[in-house]
Amino acid sequence: MTWRAALLLAAGALTLPAWPAPFVGLLVMTGGVLLLVLVDRALAAPPGALAATREGDRAVRLGGTATVALLLHNPTGRTLRARIRDAWVPSAGARPDVPPAQLVRVEPGGTVALPSRLTPLRRGDRPAVALTVRSFGPMGLGFRQRSGRPATPPWTLRVLPRFDSRRHLPEKLARLRVIDGTQVSRGRGQGTEFDTLREYVVGDDVRSIDWRASARRADVLVRTWRPERDRRLVCVLDTGRTSAVRVGDEPRLDTAIDAALLLAALAARAGDRVDLLAADTAVRATVTGTGRPALLSRLVHALAPLQPTLAETDFDLIAGELLRRQRQRSLVVLFTALEAGALGEGLLPVLPRLAARHKVVIAATHDPVLTALTTAVPQRPGDAYAAAAAWRALAERDRVRAALGRHGVTVVDAPAGRLAPTLADTYLRLKSLGQL
Repeated sequence: MTWRAALLLAAGALTLPAWPAPFVGLLVMTGGVLLLVLVDRALAAPPGALAATREGDRAVRLGGTATVALLLHNPTGRTLRARIRDAWVPSAGARPDVPPAQLVRVEPGGTVALPSRLTPLRRGDRPAVALTVRSFGPMGLGFRQRSGRPATPPWTLRVLPRFDSRRHLPEKLARLRVIDGTQVSRGRGQGTEFDTLREYVVGDDVRSIDWRASARRADVLVRTWRPERDRRLVCVLDTGRTSAVRVGDEPRLDTAIDAALLLAALAARAGDRVDLLAADTAVRATVTGTGRPALLSRLVHALAPLQPTLAETDFDLIAGELLRRQRQRSLVVLFTALEAGALGEGLLPVLPRLAARHKVVIAATHDPVLTALTTAVPQRPGDAYAAAAAWRALAERDRVRAALGRHGVTVVDAPAGRLAPTLADTYLRLKSLGQL
């Protein structure tokens, strides 16, 4: 029964004093209103006969807005007058163009499009969960309602990582081109590849002169060298409990994903092969053998549904997977936290056999809370204890960094906003030195 039927009952109640027998009048009036409600409900278009489909965006970057339209077709011979509620998970940030309180009218055989704009709040897959149709009769006194029907195909919007560090890519590519150019005057360095011969100019390293070629040409020629190409880069994301810690405005895992995307894009432009592995107690995502044209697309779709797991990371599993998958020497970049408990008990025991085959880089993010605690002036008795705990945590991080350095591991420890460009600079430096 709708508000219209309730209003009709109330209006009829005002006439009860005029009846000889008010009780009989109440029964007659109530029965008449209920009969009208039943007739009106019977004339409403049946929701179960409607056909619903969806169309629109399948993916959107975090922070962007996607549009997904619900197409509702009325195959019946009755006009559909209905209120529609198209529900998504709360983190999808759905805002329908047609509010649920507004009446939607669809003529027999007609179709209406009901778009919803989604601005997701988190990465991952955001599904549509329920469709509720409340169909009213022509008088608006009664209605039929079905929730979950008419059947609609499942629709999931994949929310991709932001990739805010993309803005650093032009600068890093310019530096990469500079490295290619400066190899001419630096001569041959460790791990570089021969490129071409050219005439000697003032300032060239005399050690790069090719005397045999110079004798044949009766001119002084120098060899030019370029950074090694077709090397292997493996980005390893630790998705264990430490990746769930919020550093700044986002989890540590999201910062690692952003840095990994910038590093992968840069390495692909440099002609290197990029692989990815995400694991904690099990392997969560892998991308292997990715060429440059499809690199970012495959990476962002593999990383989008990745979420932290509240369990201790099995570094023995990660080391075993790397040694099994990567037969050739590779640059392994492990995105994790410089935490004494996790790395001291998990990574350090397996690090020697991993560093013996690969060049290992640890990429970690500063926790600004620790630094703030060590510099803040104590105001309450508990502040001194918090500052002491922060100093101890920083000292443990320094000890872990020193222990990693003894195994030849390069440690990149930077604030969340600087991790991606700092790591890219480290990659460029290693590449220019031929240490990949």
